[in-house]
Amino acid sequence: MKSNSIDTFFLLTRAGLYGRTEGIEDFMPEGVDWAEVYHLAKEQKELGLVADGIETIRAEWLKTHDTLPIPRQWVVEFAHTSLRLEQRNHNMNRFIEQLFGRLQKNGIHALLLKGQGIAQCYQDPFRRAIGDVDLLLSEEDYWKAKDYLRQFASSSKEGKEYKKECAVVIANWKVEMHGSLRCGFSSRSDREFDKVYRNTFKGGSSRSWKNGEVQVPLLRKEDDVLYVFVHFLNHFYKGGVGIRQICDWSRLLWTFWDSLDLSLLEARLKKMKLMTAWKAFGMFAVEYLGMPKEAMPFYREEEKWKRKAQRICAFILMTGNMGSNRKVKADSVLSKKIVLSRQRFRDLANHFTIFPLDSLRFFPSILRNGLRLK
Repeated sequence: MKSNSIDTFFLLTRAGLYGRTEGIEDFMPEGVDWAEVYHLAKEQKELGLVADGIETIRAEWLKTHDTLPIPRQWVVEFAHTSLRLEQRNHNMNRFIEQLFGRLQKNGIHALLLKGQGIAQCYQDPFRRAIGDVDLLLSEEDYWKAKDYLRQFASSSKEGKEYKKECAVVIANWKVEMHGSLRCGFSSRSDREFDKVYRNTFKGGSSRSWKNGEVQVPLLRKEDDVLYVFVHFLNHFYKGGVGIRQICDWSRLLWTFWDSLDLSLLEARLKKMKLMTAWKAFGMFAVEYLGMPKEAMPFYREEEKWKRKAQRICAFILMTGNMGSNRKVKADSVLSKKIVLSRQRFRDLANHFTIFPLDSLRFFPSILRNGLRLK
């Protein structure tokens, strides 16, 4: 993919995320391959965000120019795609309203993880690409919810017992139930999330989102920021992460940047040994996604963090959203395990150049997950 196509994609992403328009003249030269820009936005699940960026850039560009440097056919293509995405978001919100309404009427208390809760932190929540519906439940409600929701499900699948996971499909929407916050990334992080989990269901503070006629509970902001970060870091080490996940994290931070308990956040990151990764991905969010420096906790303006951010970017573009550019083809479960394990070793060699100590520290759990399959 041409470098100017990649530069243009990030320019539009920054404009869509934060309304940033710096560098229009430099990063939108003639000869941009708009099919490549569209492909990259689609691959990274950022079509709606890039469409937002086009609208922002268009308004700024036409202040000093007569014509827009984006072919009309691509303006129309992005607009049509974003309209379809908006409708999907409306449909999902209605489903979540009905789902939580039914759960609450049956005495089942659930929190919504990630997804549409984080979408409320975007400038336009309906332009964020949708995913699954993730529910966090207490141990008692986890079993009650499984029994209750299976009545309406067209299919059901048990996840890892260690994480307490179960997925069902209801009206073509995938609902994942979680009886813990464990990512399986490291024992340190899982122990810390076990504390967060216990505090959440023992009178701990939380926030909520008013969705239609229903209040949808969410993790409190400090817990959410940490969970989203470790969740995408887990994917980064175990197959690939998408730019959308990092956008979620940066918008969450931007929304609450002046009210976060930074001492609590810092203490948790140090316990998990994740401060280095935080600073590197923080630089990525600032350099590539347009995150304002003042809103990124523990940001450091040093060249070493910029180099790490560049390598993170190269890995994401190479592997695609959540590793979508390298589908595993194998004839059996055993051969798939072998292929995935080899892939993990190659990734660890790459990540060692970015996070040498962390890669060694997390190697055992990463290898175990590779052998068990995700």
